[in-house]
Amino acid sequence: MKKIKIEIKWAIIFVVMTLIWMILEKLAGLHDEHIDKHPIYTNFIAIPAIAIYVFALLDKRKNFYKGEMTYKQGFITGLIITAIVTFLSPLTQYITSTVITPEYFPNMISYSVETGKLTQEAAKEYFNLKNYLLEVIIGTPIMGILTTAIVAIFTRKKSAG
Repeated sequence: MKKIKIEIKWAIIFVVMTLIWMILEKLAGLHDEHIDKHPIYTNFIAIPAIAIYVFALLDKRKNFYKGEMTYKQGFITGLIITAIVTFLSPLTQYITSTVITPEYFPNMISYSVETGKLTQEAAKEYFNLKNYLLEVIIGTPIMGILTTAIVAIFTRKKSAG
Protein backbone atom coordinates (compact mmCIF):
# COMPACT_ATOMS: atom_id res chain seq x y z
CA MET A 1 0.00 0.00 0.00
CA LYS A 2 2.88 2.35 0.78
CA LYS A 3 4.20 1.83 -2.78
CA ILE A 4 1.01 3.24 -4.34
CA LYS A 5 0.19 5.88 -1.72
CA ILE A 6 0.88 8.69 -4.19
CA GLU A 7 -1.29 7.06 -6.87
CA ILE A 8 -4.20 6.64 -4.42
CA LYS A 9 -3.89 10.30 -3.37
CA TRP A 10 -3.99 11.55 -6.96
CA ALA A 11 -6.80 9.21 -7.98
CA ILE A 12 -8.90 10.62 -5.14
CA ILE A 13 -7.97 14.16 -6.20
CA PHE A 14 -9.07 13.25 -9.74
CA VAL A 15 -12.44 11.93 -8.54
CA VAL A 16 -13.04 15.02 -6.37
CA MET A 17 -12.10 17.27 -9.32
CA THR A 18 -14.60 15.40 -11.51
CA LEU A 19 -17.40 15.89 -8.99
CA ILE A 20 -16.53 19.58 -8.59
CA TRP A 21 -16.52 19.94 -12.39
CA MET A 22 -20.01 18.45 -12.56
CA ILE A 23 -21.21 20.89 -9.90
CA LEU A 24 -19.70 23.78 -11.86
CA GLU A 25 -21.35 22.57 -15.09
CA LYS A 26 -24.68 22.46 -13.30
CA LEU A 27 -24.19 25.91 -11.75
CA ALA A 28 -23.23 27.30 -15.18
CA GLY A 29 -26.55 26.04 -16.54
CA LEU A 30 -24.98 23.46 -18.85
CA HIS A 31 -27.43 20.85 -17.60
CA ASP A 32 -30.56 22.94 -18.21
CA GLU A 33 -30.83 26.47 -19.65
CA HIS A 34 -27.54 26.26 -21.60
CA ILE A 35 -27.74 22.56 -22.38
CA ASP A 36 -27.08 23.33 -26.05
CA LYS A 37 -23.54 24.39 -25.07
CA HIS A 38 -22.88 21.33 -22.90
CA PRO A 39 -21.25 19.18 -25.63
CA ILE A 40 -18.64 21.93 -26.17
CA TYR A 41 -17.80 23.01 -22.64
CA THR A 42 -17.84 19.59 -20.99
CA ASN A 43 -14.71 18.71 -22.98
CA PHE A 44 -12.72 21.35 -21.12
CA ILE A 45 -12.53 18.90 -18.22
CA ALA A 46 -9.52 17.56 -20.12
CA ILE A 47 -7.46 20.53 -18.89
CA PRO A 48 -7.63 19.78 -15.15
CA ALA A 49 -7.61 16.03 -15.88
CA ILE A 50 -4.31 16.23 -17.75
CA ALA A 51 -2.90 18.64 -15.15
CA ILE A 52 -3.69 16.15 -12.39
CA TYR A 53 -1.81 13.41 -14.25
CA VAL A 54 1.17 15.75 -14.73
CA PHE A 55 1.22 16.71 -11.05
CA ALA A 56 0.79 13.08 -10.02
CA LEU A 57 3.70 11.84 -12.09
CA LEU A 58 5.89 14.74 -10.97
CA ASP A 59 4.95 13.95 -7.36
CA LYS A 60 5.87 10.29 -7.87
CA ARG A 61 9.16 11.24 -9.54
CA LYS A 62 10.14 13.65 -6.78
CA ASN A 63 8.91 11.86 -3.69
CA PHE A 64 9.21 8.18 -4.57
CA TYR A 65 11.89 7.91 -7.25
CA LYS A 66 14.13 10.62 -5.71
CA GLY A 67 13.98 12.98 -8.67
CA GLU A 68 14.51 10.44 -11.44
CA MET A 69 11.88 8.45 -13.29
CA THR A 70 11.90 6.37 -16.45
CA TYR A 71 9.10 6.39 -18.97
CA LYS A 72 8.09 2.91 -17.80
CA GLN A 73 7.92 4.01 -14.15
CA GLY A 74 5.81 7.03 -15.09
CA PHE A 75 3.58 4.93 -17.31
CA ILE A 76 2.99 2.36 -14.56
CA THR A 77 2.21 5.17 -12.11
CA GLY A 78 -0.38 6.56 -14.52
CA LEU A 79 -1.85 3.11 -15.11
CA ILE A 80 -2.35 2.62 -11.38
CA ILE A 81 -4.07 6.01 -11.09
CA THR A 82 -6.22 5.12 -14.09
CA ALA A 83 -7.15 1.76 -12.56
CA ILE A 84 -8.24 3.40 -9.29
CA VAL A 85 -10.18 6.16 -11.08
CA THR A 86 -11.83 3.53 -13.31
CA PHE A 87 -12.79 1.48 -10.25
CA LEU A 88 -14.35 4.59 -8.66
CA SER A 89 -15.95 5.90 -11.87
CA PRO A 90 -19.30 4.12 -11.44
CA LEU A 91 -19.65 5.69 -7.98
CA THR A 92 -18.64 9.09 -9.39
CA GLN A 93 -21.21 8.76 -12.18
CA TYR A 94 -23.90 7.60 -9.76
CA ILE A 95 -23.28 10.59 -7.46
CA THR A 96 -23.31 12.94 -10.45
CA SER A 97 -26.53 11.52 -11.89
CA THR A 98 -28.52 11.09 -8.69
CA VAL A 99 -27.24 13.77 -6.32
CA ILE A 100 -25.57 16.59 -8.26
CA THR A 101 -27.77 16.75 -11.34
CA PRO A 102 -30.68 14.29 -11.41
CA GLU A 103 -32.44 16.44 -14.03
CA TYR A 104 -29.60 16.07 -16.56
CA PHE A 105 -30.95 12.96 -18.33
CA PRO A 106 -34.54 14.24 -18.69
CA ASN A 107 -33.21 17.60 -19.90
CA MET A 108 -30.89 16.01 -22.46
CA ILE A 109 -33.67 13.74 -23.69
CA SER A 110 -35.99 16.73 -24.16
CA TYR A 111 -33.30 18.82 -25.82
CA SER A 112 -32.26 16.01 -28.19
CA VAL A 113 -35.85 15.34 -29.24
CA GLU A 114 -36.83 19.03 -29.56
CA THR A 115 -33.82 19.79 -31.76
CA GLY A 116 -34.38 16.72 -33.91
CA LYS A 117 -31.02 15.21 -33.05
CA LEU A 118 -32.59 11.99 -31.73
CA THR A 119 -35.96 10.33 -31.56
CA GLN A 120 -37.59 9.99 -28.15
CA GLU A 121 -36.71 6.29 -28.10
CA ALA A 122 -33.07 6.83 -29.10
CA ALA A 123 -32.65 9.68 -26.61
CA LYS A 124 -34.04 7.57 -23.74
CA GLU A 125 -31.76 4.73 -24.77
CA TYR A 126 -28.69 6.94 -24.73
CA PHE A 127 -29.32 9.39 -21.87
CA ASN A 128 -29.69 7.15 -18.83
CA LEU A 129 -27.62 6.02 -15.88
CA LYS A 130 -27.07 2.48 -17.18
CA ASN A 131 -25.60 3.72 -20.47
CA TYR A 132 -23.46 6.38 -18.80
CA LEU A 133 -22.13 3.81 -16.32
CA LEU A 134 -21.10 1.63 -19.24
CA GLU A 135 -19.48 4.63 -20.95
CA VAL A 136 -17.37 5.56 -17.92
CA ILE A 137 -16.27 1.97 -17.38
CA ILE A 138 -15.05 1.82 -21.00
CA GLY A 139 -14.02 5.45 -21.55
CA THR A 140 -12.14 6.10 -18.32
CA PRO A 141 -9.40 3.52 -18.89
CA ILE A 142 -9.04 4.48 -22.56
CA MET A 143 -8.59 8.18 -21.78
CA GLY A 144 -6.42 7.42 -18.74
CA ILE A 145 -4.06 5.20 -20.73
CA LEU A 146 -3.77 7.74 -23.55
CA THR A 147 -3.13 10.57 -21.10
CA THR A 148 -0.59 8.47 -19.21
CA ALA A 149 1.25 7.47 -22.37
CA ILE A 150 1.74 11.13 -23.31
CA VAL A 151 2.34 12.62 -19.85
CA ALA A 152 4.95 9.96 -18.99
CA ILE A 153 7.06 11.22 -21.92
CA PHE A 154 7.25 14.70 -20.42
CA THR A 155 7.71 13.70 -16.79
CA ARG A 156 10.55 11.21 -17.21
CA LYS A 157 13.93 12.35 -15.99
CA LYS A 158 17.29 10.64 -16.14
CA SER A 159 20.08 11.16 -13.66
CA ALA A 160 22.48 13.98 -14.43
CA GLY A 161 25.50 11.73 -13.98
